[in-house]
Amino acid sequence: MFLTNNNKIKWNWVAWGTVITTFLVVLGILWFDEPLYLFLRNFDCGLWRLFDVIFDAKVWLIGSVIVLLVFYVKKIINTKPRFKNEKNKFSLTVFCRDFLSKTHNSYAFFVLSSVLAASIVGKILKIVIGRMRPVFFEALDKTGFVPFSTDWAFNSMPSGHSFASFAGLVMLGLLAPKIKWFTWSLAIIIGVSRICVGAHWPSDVIFGAFIGMLAADFVKAMLKHYEAEISK
Repeated sequence: MFLTNNNKIKWNWVAWGTVITTFLVVLGILWFDEPLYLFLRNFDCGLWRLFDVIFDAKVWLIGSVIVLLVFYVKKIINTKPRFKNEKNKFSLTVFCRDFLSKTHNSYAFFVLSSVLAASIVGKILKIVIGRMRPVFFEALDKTGFVPFSTDWAFNSMPSGHSFASFAGLVMLGLLAPKIKWFTWSLAIIIGVSRICVGAHWPSDVIFGAFIGMLAADFVKAMLKHYEAEISK
């Protein structure tokens, strides 16, 4: 969304996206979060519970690492791995360089980097913002913010499943445009499911989706720039 065909960031689009997202988040907090949340809660179902498990940020990260390791093993079967320095001793630096050189252009590396970037930013924002989860609204008719809280109950904004899934799925759509319609649709469904199960407010999902999209675009731009530099 925020990238040109030659992987340059469209900074004016980023600026407009930030303004629109901020407007929607504020509007959600002040107006549409509660009615939309109550409406979507009527569509809770077992499938969303499955989504809760398989599209968690940790699952995205672990899954990407596993796929990346498998990719690396397949690479070193055909090309000799390098993990020793000039003194013929094991070197973590040499191994990391070899690992990066063999995996940096794989889909798994792009997805892992995107989800990791979104997760770091998202987790920090969760703690700083400290928004109460909807459970307080359902049980006590209470909403609000408790900034700088590490308690799960006060880490509603942004939605973790949303920023991780948008980061991973938007990245896959960027790398394989033919399935972009599917990856974007799935990301949106995952975001909506978080409201249906009562885990997040609509504005939490909107904010999380924006973070995920930004992470995917920025990571792809940086990694493609890195590829161009090492190929010179």
